[in-house]
Formats: sequence, C-alpha cells, structure tokens
Amino acid sequence: MHPLDRLLRVILPLGGLAVLGMVVLVGWTTQPNRYVEGYAPEQPIPFSHKVHAGDNQIPCLYCHGGADKSRIAGVPSLELCMNCHQVTRTSTDNILNLTELYQSGQPIFWERVHNLPDHVFFDHRPHVKAGIACQVCHGEVEKMEVLRQSMSLRMGNCLDCHRNMHDYIRKAEYRKDVKPDLVGAENCFACHR
Repeated sequence: MHPLDRLLRVILPLGGLAVLGMVVLVGWTTQPNRYVEGYAPEQPIPFSHKVHAGDNQIPCLYCHGGADKSRIAGVPSLELCMNCHQVTRTSTDNILNLTELYQSGQPIFWERVHNLPDHVFFDHRPHVKAGIACQVCHGEVEKMEVLRQSMSLRMGNCLDCHRNMHDYIRKAEYRKDVKPDLVGAENCFACHR
C-alpha cells in the first residue's frame, strides 16, 4: 500500500472526526447558563407569574402584547403594570418600589429569562397565530412563583417540534388550537439569518 493511500483512507477521516468531535464537545460544554433549562435570573423587583397568570388569570398577551404583533413578545412597561397597581395591592413593599420608579420616570431593567444566541432568528407571531400555547416553550408559567426557563432552547428541541408538533406538544390542552396539518419550517434560513 502506498503511504499516501493510508493517509487518505484512515488518518484524514479519523482526524476530521476528532476535530468535529472536539468542536461539538467544546460547544456543548461552554454553553452559557442563560440558554439552559432551569435558568432563573434574579429580577430587580420580585414578580410572580403564579399570582398574575395563575391566580388572577391574566392572559399572557395582556402583558406580552407584542407576541402576536411583532417578532419579540416584549417585557411589560411600568405603565402597563400601573394600570392595575394604581388601584390594587398598592401598599406592598414591591409595589411601592414599582410606584416610585414609575413616578420618577425611571425604567425598570428586567433580566431576560428566555434567551437565544445572536445568530438565531425567532419570531413569536407565527407561533401565536398557529395556536401554539405559550406554555409549550415557556413552561407552565401560571404555576411559577419565580419564572425559569423550563426547557433547553437548543436547536434540537425546536426541530423536534417543527417536525412532529402534535407528538412534541404532549398536553392535549396545549394542542387544542393547533391545526391538525400544521408543520413548522425546517430549512436553515427559517431560523438562521
């Protein structure tokens, strides 16, 4: 056997596999915490989705009104919070802090819980319009005292859902508004621009 023959048949493919394996391993182990399941950053003012979305049954789109109109769901403004808190639960320490910020004109800087890498393009609109419940990706926020990321936002989860949405969405109540023949895009350009 010619020496170059061995190089081309064995060593080069093994070397390529080793490099690929190292890239995947480094990418996986160096994933920032903000992309993993369970991520729950501390917020400037404690906020309970359990109280608001659960006990008081405030719809997600009341506070996150951008989800059906724009790419980003958005974080509620202080003005929106004060729609209710000028008349209800006005004397708790946290609401007093909120009111002080509102009256001074200072913004509140909430910490994002659900983050995606910069190279990923995500649009809430088609998901909302397709009838996919917020809980499918964000978890049962109506039961969360402290909001946390309930699933990894890795590409595999998105692709699993896009390929077989009705099996991926396990709870029937979250499937009820999804069209039976709905399929998500699988081409790279749908999420990477």
